[in-house]
Amino acid sequence: MKRILLPTDFSDNSKNAIDYALQFFKGHPCHFIFLNVQKPSEFLLDDFYTAPATATINETVLKDNKKELELLLIDCREKYPSRLFSFDSITDYDTLTDSISQVVKAEHIDLIIMGSNGATGANEVIFGSNTLKVIHKVDCPVLVIPEGYSYIPIKTLLFSTHNQEFYPDGMQTLKSIIDLKKPKVTVLDIQDGNKEYDPDDELASLELFLERKLDDYYILEHIPVAIAIDAFTQLHPVQLHALFVERKSFLSRFIFGSTTSEISYESRVPLLVLHS
Repeated sequence: MKRILLPTDFSDNSKNAIDYALQFFKGHPCHFIFLNVQKPSEFLLDDFYTAPATATINETVLKDNKKELELLLIDCREKYPSRLFSFDSITDYDTLTDSISQVVKAEHIDLIIMGSNGATGANEVIFGSNTLKVIHKVDCPVLVIPEGYSYIPIKTLLFSTHNQEFYPDGMQTLKSIIDLKKPKVTVLDIQDGNKEYDPDDELASLELFLERKLDDYYILEHIPVAIAIDAFTQLHPVQLHALFVERKSFLSRFIFGSTTSEISYESRVPLLVLHS
């Protein structure tokens, strides 16, 4: 049974990501853990004044959040009454990334699914600051759902790579999704012209890691990554895009820019971010 973490701040964006997750795994055994994190900076002194004298800090701060989270679980159970699904919820008083990291480890999470929490700066197009921090700091695959994106059956999956920038030990999540959805798999190899490579060797390596024959393999050279991927996804409709992000990698710089506030990529489809 897959164990899926669904962070939520009760926004429409996070609820949309939850709905996507439940539709994505419909018909398959899955345990969903809903997580709401109250940041210390969001605490209001008024909360203490209205709380019972015997209440602890956690009880005071998290009381309303627990109620709203339970209502969200009830709604999901009613909308998706599958016996294959099980649900649990966690509320926490911590920083988002610390809380998620702890839950990932304690609950043996396979995948985090969350919404792109909105732009917080002029250059942030698809990822908000919270989503960026989770991708960058939490050691777990993350599936990011663009704002307002509704689930569409996965018929074609795009895997972007750069100069053979993929890692065998990080392939399991990608392979699991391919086995689950059985999509057509298209690989986009973006080259910057700074290395000699043999396309046949790279194709063979990828097929070995994925344990399957690839349906399409494209090579693009001397084109900025964001432009290359955006153009490709417009010309070749895909329903899921996967890539590796490492702190020092080319695609990491493409996602994060030189700082975490400089984002240049607008994802049109859900983005599966993998780590080695």
